[in-house]
Amino acid sequence: MGQALQRQPSVPAPSRASVLSVRDLTISIGEGARRRALVEDLSFDIAPGETLCIAGESGSGKSLTSLAIMGLLPKPGPVVSAGSIRLYDEELTAFSESRMRGVRGDRIAMIFQEPMTSLNPVLTVGRQLIEAIEAHRDVSAAQARQLALEALKAVRIPEAERRMGQHPHQLSGGMRQRVMIAMALALEPDVLIADEPTTALDVTIQAQVLGILKEIQETRGTALILITHDMGVVAEMADRVIVMRQGRAVEGGAVVPLFQAPREDYTKALLAAVPRMGDGRGRKAPSAAEPVAEIRDLAVRFPLKGGLFGRTVAEVHAVAGITFDVPAGATLSLVGESGCGKSTTAKAIAGLVPYEGQLRVAGRAAQDLTVPERKALRRDVQMIFQDPFASLDPRCRVGDLVAEPLAIHGIGTPREREERVAALFERVGLQTDAMRRYPHQFSGGQRQRICIARALALRPKLIIADESVSALDVSVQKRVLELLKELQGEFGIAYLFISHDMAVVENISDRVAVMYLGQIVEMGTGAQVFGNPRHPYTQRLIEAVPVPDPSRRRAGFPRLVGDIPSAVRPVGDPPVRQRLEDVGEGHLVASQ
Repeated sequence: MGQALQRQPSVPAPSRASVLSVRDLTISIGEGARRRALVEDLSFDIAPGETLCIAGESGSGKSLTSLAIMGLLPKPGPVVSAGSIRLYDEELTAFSESRMRGVRGDRIAMIFQEPMTSLNPVLTVGRQLIEAIEAHRDVSAAQARQLALEALKAVRIPEAERRMGQHPHQLSGGMRQRVMIAMALALEPDVLIADEPTTALDVTIQAQVLGILKEIQETRGTALILITHDMGVVAEMADRVIVMRQGRAVEGGAVVPLFQAPREDYTKALLAAVPRMGDGRGRKAPSAAEPVAEIRDLAVRFPLKGGLFGRTVAEVHAVAGITFDVPAGATLSLVGESGCGKSTTAKAIAGLVPYEGQLRVAGRAAQDLTVPERKALRRDVQMIFQDPFASLDPRCRVGDLVAEPLAIHGIGTPREREERVAALFERVGLQTDAMRRYPHQFSGGQRQRICIARALALRPKLIIADESVSALDVSVQKRVLELLKELQGEFGIAYLFISHDMAVVENISDRVAVMYLGQIVEMGTGAQVFGNPRHPYTQRLIEAVPVPDPSRRRAGFPRLVGDIPSAVRPVGDPPVRQRLEDVGEGHLVASQ
């Protein structure tokens, strides 16, 4: 074994002949005295049918390692300055770019973390899948199309035939990631590198995708390198694990011993930060308080255009008449799969999409307000989005971005605004001298703290957090969630928390509403919904949550059977509202 893993003798070599062997890999940037190593002395082997998980925080070198294996390190930029990468008996570091193109996608495939930047925006999904297949397989156009269609169906994309003709921007984030997975699996590679492949996916789809990967390994002997910060996924999937920090392997070994008896302090801290189902069931809901937001029969429909003149031919019932309250100082979480209407509900409450029904915020009926009154109402409702980098203007200093809402609403003098921003930076754990820096100069966790400071600037009564921690490493995620709880206790803020991470939801929520196809099918306290789920859909969601304990690994994964029902309805159809019944102490369940 190479130098990095010699320091960790517990890391076993694969029992079978290696398909990929990495030895003393060092990736550096800069020249001469200014050269520094981004990945240093990394070594590992992986055998056919084996899963090696590489875990660690952002910046630890996980993704950089995968790009080096694929020969995709950006130029100019980091380079492989030492070490070896061998695919069977071939040294990949000696391959020319033209030879590597024959390897990529065929013998080694990769699922990237951000599908929108990996898919061509001007080509349809079907065209991109077909091109990838035709580049490496001697098949007819009809055969390539059939293989592409089967690949989409394998990852449970609904209406796969129709999706073939759509462009990436017409799909949700989770749907785009499934397209990327389909593209990688269609060619049956020897090695599949999956870089955070399920970060954007709901727990049920995540479980199904992990099941696909397992099935591929069993039937085709594919070696899988899984890069993730989700230790539940590591526990479910890994045969062996390498934990990386600051470009080095700090610990590695078989998955069960590493989880049960980690030796390094960093590994212990990483595992301790993982949210677990059951930890939040002792959380006491706050005493009854006046609602900050009252939602009654909220419905949102989007038109589908078609025909020669672009007329509305159908409607998507994104939200189909839901009712709930968000009490002051409490957290209500919306959970459900992509497309269930969670984010659309949030946008309607924030006044970002048209809606039907009644909405009251801070005692005011939102639908009856004049334009100036609506502007004033926005002071009471703020949003924290999933991607902090996309939420911050890269041309502006972050201090100015946090101060911008104050300026828009004419609050304070420039000096008073600067003082408030400085106080907010300190409150979210950032130095005040960081106010003069730009978004790209911060880590993902720091950028999310800036977005929280911006949301707090107007001292809102309700903050909508839409997947606000899903892209963060577990240790950073834990700190951000603790900060949100502290701020709630200090300022009495109500949160509408939207997430597909059920363990996080259980740990932060006072009440939980489960959505399916635009409707609420179950609602209650965290203890009621997670401890005694009554609706079959809720039960399915909870069963799909990966348990961060490899000794409790599930025997099998759910099979991909059928399509998700469509929310498309004929024009003018009224929303199909679910009737919720109280099964005890405010635990509401839809009739089945």
